[in-house]
Amino acid sequence: MGKIICFISEDFADFEITLAFHKIKNVGKKEVLSMGYNLESVISESGLYYKPNLTVSDALELDDIEGLIIPGGPIRNQQKELTELIIKLDQEEKMLAAICHGPQYLGRAGILNTRNFTTSCSVERIHKLGVIDPFPRENYLNKRVVRDGHVITAIGRAFVDFSFEIFDYLGVYQDQYEESEQLFKDIMDR
Repeated sequence: MGKIICFISEDFADFEITLAFHKIKNVGKKEVLSMGYNLESVISESGLYYKPNLTVSDALELDDIEGLIIPGGPIRNQQKELTELIIKLDQEEKMLAAICHGPQYLGRAGILNTRNFTTSCSVERIHKLGVIDPFPRENYLNKRVVRDGHVITAIGRAFVDFSFEIFDYLGVYQDQYEESEQLFKDIMDR
């Protein structure tokens, strides 16, 4: 069973990923881990403290990561090891899912250069912050959720849609669908 990793950093938007991780763990029966640049606790947007299970450097050594989920949060610098992990997982065609401002990390890693994506991070916001735009805007789609291969992106207010796109990709509810289909078939065959 592969691990689903969540990158957490100071002021990350925890509400955007709690539904996804609740169902991934409890329905999908997958191992979920939080990951930070170091093992120090961070405070989310909601004011809750989160302590990472592993560092990005630790994650680079793992060979059983099934996917990486990146919640939104402030626009900030990106450390080299996170870029390396994103590129590694992309080359392995593992799920890369990012919501709200989270796609900034995929953009800086070059993952969005050949894929359609969405984000809550507007051009106007980037200009107001005075930072380099991490996004190849020619691939931007004005949609709630965009899935392009193994890459899933969403705007922040679409966290439920984002979660269900992840569930579909990972087959979280596949057993329930198969059971329902079989039950329906059995009823129709009577």
